[in-house]
Amino acid sequence: MSTVAEPRSTPLAARRGRLRLPPAELLFGTALAAVLAAVGLRAGGGLSLGSTTKVELPLDVAAGLLAALAVLAASGRRWWGGVSIGAFGVLAAVTTLSITWAIQPSDAWLEANRTISYLGVFAAGVVLARVSGAWWGAMLGALVAATTAISLWAVLTKVFPGALGSEDTYARLREPFSYWNAVGLTAALGVPPALWLGARRSGHAAVNALAYPVMGILLLTVLLAYSRGSLLAVVVGCAFWFAVVPLRLRGVAVLAVGAVGALAATGWVFAQDTLTKDKVPIPERATSGHELGVVVVVMALLLLLAGLAIMFAAARRAPSQPVRRRAGGVILLGVALVPVVLVVALALSSKGLGGSISSGWKSLTDPNSQTVVFNDPSRLTSVGSVRARYWDESIKIFEAHTLKGVGAGGYATARLRYRTDRLAVRHSHGYAVQTAADLGLLGLLASGALLLAWLVATGRTLGWRVPLPAAARHALRRRVPDEQRVDPRVTFGPEHVAMATLATVVLVFGVHSFIDWTWFVPGTAVLGLLAAGWVAGRGPLVEHAPDPRMLRARLAVGVRSPWRVASACLAVALGLLAAWTAWQPLRSVDADNQAIAAAAQDYPKAVALAETAASRNPLSIDPLLTRALVETSNGHPDRARATLIEAVKLQPSNPSTWEYLSRFALDQQKNPKLALRLLGPALYLDPKSPTGAQDYLDALRLLQQQTQERAAAKAKAKAKAKKQRRKAG
Repeated sequence: MSTVAEPRSTPLAARRGRLRLPPAELLFGTALAAVLAAVGLRAGGGLSLGSTTKVELPLDVAAGLLAALAVLAASGRRWWGGVSIGAFGVLAAVTTLSITWAIQPSDAWLEANRTISYLGVFAAGVVLARVSGAWWGAMLGALVAATTAISLWAVLTKVFPGALGSEDTYARLREPFSYWNAVGLTAALGVPPALWLGARRSGHAAVNALAYPVMGILLLTVLLAYSRGSLLAVVVGCAFWFAVVPLRLRGVAVLAVGAVGALAATGWVFAQDTLTKDKVPIPERATSGHELGVVVVVMALLLLLAGLAIMFAAARRAPSQPVRRRAGGVILLGVALVPVVLVVALALSSKGLGGSISSGWKSLTDPNSQTVVFNDPSRLTSVGSVRARYWDESIKIFEAHTLKGVGAGGYATARLRYRTDRLAVRHSHGYAVQTAADLGLLGLLASGALLLAWLVATGRTLGWRVPLPAAARHALRRRVPDEQRVDPRVTFGPEHVAMATLATVVLVFGVHSFIDWTWFVPGTAVLGLLAAGWVAGRGPLVEHAPDPRMLRARLAVGVRSPWRVASACLAVALGLLAAWTAWQPLRSVDADNQAIAAAAQDYPKAVALAETAASRNPLSIDPLLTRALVETSNGHPDRARATLIEAVKLQPSNPSTWEYLSRFALDQQKNPKLALRLLGPALYLDPKSPTGAQDYLDALRLLQQQTQERAAAKAKAKAKAKKQRRKAG
C-alpha cells in the first residue's frame, strides 16, 4: 500500500473549499440580535424626535422589503396571522385618522408614524415566521442576546460612570432609554428566553449553561432599575411559562440559581451609598462602579460554573421520576408558602392585616394619596404610586370625549385642564387608559379587536382551541395537507416550548404596558411586537415549520409572475412612503432651528426657513412661533401678531397658543387688558399653569402701573390747567 505525502502548501482554491461558513440559521440569529440591540441602544426612550425617527425610518423600509418578500415567496400554504395584521392595521388607521380631530395634531402625526412602524414590525414577525419558521431557535437566541446586551450596557453605565454615564445623576439604571422602567422591562423580556435556553433538551450543554449567568445579569438589571412593574411582569411571565411548559425542574434550576446570584450582587450594591444615592460625584461613583464591575464578573463566572455543573450532571444521569415528583412537590410547597409568609408579615405589622391591605390599596388607587415613594432601594418594597393621579385624569378626559378621544398623543395637552399638580407628564402610564383618553371608544375597540385576534392566533399555534364537534375537527385537519403535517403524537415538542416562550415574552410586555408607558419606547415595543408577530404567523404546530432553504425556489417562481412583482413593488413603495412621512417632522424641526439661528442676521433667509418648516409640518405650531419671533426681531409686530393668531386657530385647545398671544399683547403691544382677555382661555385650559399665573400677575401690575400713570398724567394736566386759569384770571 503506497502513501502520498501531502504538499506543504495548499492551493488557495482548495483552502477556500475547506473553509466552512457559519450555518445560515446562526447568521440569521446574529443579524436579528444586532438589529434588536441597535434599536434599543439607538432609539432612546421614545421622547426624542431625532433618535425615534432615525429608528422608524429603517423599520419602515425593512417592513416594506419583507412585505415584498412575502408576496414573491407566497406558496399554496395558508399565511397565518393575516387577521391579526388586519386588526393592527385598523388600529393604525384609527390613530392616523385622529389627526383630523386631535387637539394636538402634530403629536397625533408623530403617534401615527410610531403606530405604522409598529405595524410593520408586527407584520415582519409574521413574515419571518412564514418564510423561516424552522429557525425559531435563532429567534429566541436573538432575544436572549439583545436583551442581555442592553442590560449589560445599562450596568456598565454604573461601572464606568465617567465614560458612559457622566450626565446621569440618578442611582437607578436609566440608560440607554433615559427611563428606568424601560431598562427593567428590557431585562424582564429576556427572562423567558433565558429559561428556554437553560431548560431545553436540545443544544450543547456548554451553550445552554450560558443561561445561568444571563439570568443573573437580567435579574440584577431589574433590581438595580428599582422597577416594581418589571418585577411584577417577571412574576406573571414565569408563572405562565411554568404552567404551560413541561420543563419545570430545568427551568426552576435556571431561575433559582440566577436569582441567588443576582440577589447576592444586589445586596452588595444596596450596601454602597455611592451606588444607591443620587447626585454622587463622579470620582466616588467611579470607584464603587469599578468594584461593581468586579462583582458582576465574579457573579457571572460563578453562575456559569454552576450552570456547567448542573448541565453535565443532568446529561450524565437524569433525575428519576420519583426524584422529579419530590422536587416538584418541594417547588409547589415553596410557591404556596409565599402568600402565607406575606399574610403573616402583614398581620404582624403595626397596621395589622386589614389595615395594611386597606392602606396599600388606598396608596395605589387614591389620586389624592400623599404617600411618598423614594427613589432608592426602599422603592422595591414600597406600596404607592402617582399613576392613580394620571389614570384619574385619563378617565376624566375619556368621559369628556368618549367616542373619539382627544387624538393620539393628546393626553399630555388635555390633562392640563384636569391636573392638580404642576408636573410635566407626557403619558398616562398605562396603555388602556392612554388609549381611552387619546382615541376613546374607537381606539379601545380597535385595540380589543387586535388583542382578540392575536389571542386566537396564539391559541391556534399552541393548540389551545375551543372544543368543537368531531366533524369540525376533522374538517380543520383536512385543511393541512399530509406532506405539511407533523407526527400528531408529538404533543409538546421543542418548537411548542419555543412558541410558548415567545408568547410569554408578549405577556411580559403586555403586563408591563398595562401599568406603564413603555408601549411608546421603541426598544421594548419592537421586542414584544416581533415576538407577537412570530407566534401569530407560525400557525398550527401540526404543520411543518417553513424551511428557509426553500425560499430561493419560491422566489424564483414569484418573480415570474407580473402581478406578484407589481404587488412587491407596491409594498416597497408603501414602506418608503411611510419612511418619508415619518421623516417630515424631523426635517421641519431642522429647518425651524436654522430659522431661529438666522433670525437676527438674515431676515429673508429666516422667513424662508420658517415657511419651509411650516410646509414640512403644517400641523405644528413651532414654525409659526419661530416666524413670529423672526418678525418681532425685525420690527414687524403686526405680522408677528397675525402669525400668533394663526397658531391659535391651528390649536385652539392648546393653552400654550393663547399664552403666547397674551404675552405678545403684554410685551409688544403694552395692552394688559387685551392680555387678560386672552389669558382667560389659557387659564381655563390649564388652571395650574405657572406661565399663565405669572403672565396674569404681570398684566395686573402693568394695568395698575398704566392706571397710576394715567391718573398722575390727568392730575398733572388738571394742575397745569388750573395754573393757567389763575394766570388768565
